[in-house]
Amino acid sequence: MITSGTDSTREQVKKYYGETVLSTRDLKTKACCVGGTMPKHVRAILSEIEDEITQKFYGCGSPIPLSLEGKTVLDLGCGTGRDAYMVAKMVGPKGRVIGVDMTEQQLEIAQRHVQTQMTRFGFSKPNVEFHLGYIEDLAAVGVKDDSVDVIISNCVLNLSTEKDKVFSEIFRVLKPGGELYFSDVFGSRRIPESLMNDPVLRGECLGGAMYIEDFRRLLASLGCADYRVVDSRAFAINDAEVEAKLGMVDFYSITVRAFKLDLEDTCEDYGQVATYLGSVAECPHQFILDDHHVFETGKPARVCGNTASMLADTRFAEHFSVQGDRSTHFGLFDCKAGVPNVSRSADSSSACC
Repeated sequence: MITSGTDSTREQVKKYYGETVLSTRDLKTKACCVGGTMPKHVRAILSEIEDEITQKFYGCGSPIPLSLEGKTVLDLGCGTGRDAYMVAKMVGPKGRVIGVDMTEQQLEIAQRHVQTQMTRFGFSKPNVEFHLGYIEDLAAVGVKDDSVDVIISNCVLNLSTEKDKVFSEIFRVLKPGGELYFSDVFGSRRIPESLMNDPVLRGECLGGAMYIEDFRRLLASLGCADYRVVDSRAFAINDAEVEAKLGMVDFYSITVRAFKLDLEDTCEDYGQVATYLGSVAECPHQFILDDHHVFETGKPARVCGNTASMLADTRFAEHFSVQGDRSTHFGLFDCKAGVPNVSRSADSSSACC
């Protein structure tokens, strides 16, 4: 995992994940390994990943989006490379995956297995590369402006003491219409400053947990007026020492998607309609955009202007028919009433997230 900020905090995190925590069994809480539901196609790829990679990987969700064939994906805080390798299989031999991390011990594991994983995937040459560096300075590892289709991250952004720099870099390197898709720990209130850099709390992904409203404000300041929650689940600390310090805060593992698009800060009604074509291979019957937009194949659904843009001005455009434009405005749109979130099973072959 990876962070920056003050040298002392950086070294604390490096030591925690390079020396103190050697596997998930060494963690005091479940914050860094909250089990998110993996769709079948992701679980199938996971079975192809080397045991050493999975046993020493830490994450609080399953931030593996769909429709990645041929895309360039950047994994922030890739650790041992579990998610980076799963995505490498999904982007295929014509795609590219870039992993960035600052913990040398974890990155060494990721780099050690490149050829083995490429052989298992049936690729003639590597489509994944790993770089030692900081997520606050992606230019230093050669990531250019407007060069990345999708950015993923799994329980890492909370570790940074300079989140404004992290998110500024994210929107710098994303292509127009590109997507940030990440899972992380969020708190119900701001963490007291006196506890933010506690080495254990920081290492356990709690000290740097983002207050959800501050996260919203940060994205808005960078021009991202609308983001979507894909999945959210509360988790218990289950450690007496940590509970004594942070028991007043409720913690959540949340998976978020945000696009580099010109969106409005409220859902507005322009009379637009979206129809899912059923063309994403893993999701023949329905497509889940977020926790309140589930599109049934072939069924037209009214959508707000922002949702229409998320479907028509991104890599999802080939999978949707979006009718209407913004020439006529009909007022506010009740987004949560637009496309209801139908019940779904994580074990269903049609489920995707």
